[in-house]
Amino acid sequence: MNLPDVIQDEDQLDDLLHSPSDSLVASERARSGRTIVIGAGGKMGRSLVGRLLRAIDAAGSSAEVVCVSRFGDENTERALESLGAKTIRADVLEPDDVDSLPDADRVVYMAGRKFGTTGSEPDTWALSALAPAAICRRFAGIPIVALSTGSVYDLTPVESGGSVEESPIEPRGEYANGAVARERILQWASRTYECPICTIRLFYANDLRYGVLRDIADSVAAGDPVDLAMGSVNLIWQGDAADQCLRAFDYATIPATALNVTGPETISVRYLGERFGELLGKKPVFDGVESRDALLGNASRAAGLFGYPGVPLDTMIRWTAAWVAAGGRGLGKPTLWERRDGRY
Repeated sequence: MNLPDVIQDEDQLDDLLHSPSDSLVASERARSGRTIVIGAGGKMGRSLVGRLLRAIDAAGSSAEVVCVSRFGDENTERALESLGAKTIRADVLEPDDVDSLPDADRVVYMAGRKFGTTGSEPDTWALSALAPAAICRRFAGIPIVALSTGSVYDLTPVESGGSVEESPIEPRGEYANGAVARERILQWASRTYECPICTIRLFYANDLRYGVLRDIADSVAAGDPVDLAMGSVNLIWQGDAADQCLRAFDYATIPATALNVTGPETISVRYLGERFGELLGKKPVFDGVESRDALLGNASRAAGLFGYPGVPLDTMIRWTAAWVAAGGRGLGKPTLWERRDGRY
């Protein structure tokens, strides 16, 4: 795919986010039937569904995509339908709703809750720990790719290269511990209901409207300090993250297996601030000093399976700087990437 120097508008941005890799198109040629995407109303849902539908079309397949969500935002539901997906309003915590879902040949499970966990911990734990078992029971024997989070790991020394999939999952904060509960339930349900599952531990997917890069670029543009306490991060283009999630069906197993998905670089936050300063013509302001550890994931296994992400780091940085300089829309939802206590 030829990458532009800048992204001019949201139509072009969505077109890039929805453009599948050749490998994803090839994998869709070998598949048929119905894919159900549960939790499709979240920030990543539209990118994943759009990319899947494009891959299905390019593959000449007649496969169907059904999106399931509570759809608190009707615009999201309409946007998914405009892409060619069918939509169903359902609450995965309601047994009758789960039981009434149509049959599927594959399931992408994206339901989860992060922001707002502090103060509403029971709601987060219910969605994390109860719903996965119900979904696996309803779709017994069906392959599932389930979205988790890199936050299931504790902080690791920056020079270590980040947590690998075999590292202990002993995290900080209620949200991350709820995510561990989700993974353990999926492991149990994989064996109990004979569902091949690949659990995706995702680190910081970036869209120009949202993500760590957008957060840092906004701070630099506004002259606000960039917090250095979480001094290093991993980043991936949201389209690449969606592509890898969809290709992960080929690696779903019984019992469930986990896969780190992010970019391969360990990136200095100070470097990102300075680079945005250069591109935006602003002198970055920093607060604090870099800690010796950070929330980092080693994505070498995913890189071995899928190759290097299609959008390189410096391209993401340049796109984000140009977007912010032009007043491009943001979602107004900070990622809180700098939190070291896991409180969201």
